[in-house]
Amino acid sequence: MARTVLTYGTFDLFHVGHLRLLQRARALGDRLVVAVSTDEFNALKGKRCIIPYEQRAEIVENIKGVDRVIPEHTWEQKVDDIRAHHVDVFVMGDDWRGKFDALKAHCEVVYLDRTQDISTTDLKQRLKQVISVGSDQVKQMIEILQQLKADLD
Repeated sequence: MARTVLTYGTFDLFHVGHLRLLQRARALGDRLVVAVSTDEFNALKGKRCIIPYEQRAEIVENIKGVDRVIPEHTWEQKVDDIRAHHVDVFVMGDDWRGKFDALKAHCEVVYLDRTQDISTTDLKQRLKQVISVGSDQVKQMIEILQQLKADLD
């Protein structure tokens, strides 16, 4: 009998950690359903995405091994999704360990180790650093140009 696996995520700034999580989730069954958090739901969680929901969902939908993408609108929809998609295995990254154990009443729950040294949070921090360094350099150049203009006047 075919086993259906379900996982959830935001998948902003899609990176190799996301890919590996999806590959490992798919390896636990024959069919992989991925719920991608909507922009509205992320806003309720206090998260701001760089990539809009429609694009994140399209990226995930086109990953080899992903059979279906559904929107995640609320925390509470998981049991309904498990039932609607006949889920056998619910998968999340181990940073969520224990948070979804109540779902064991409906299916197997598996927490997968995260890929070392990569996360969306880290990527966003690195981008901020690059932007701030770039901003400082631009400010310095503007100051130099303003001084040159003043000297020429």
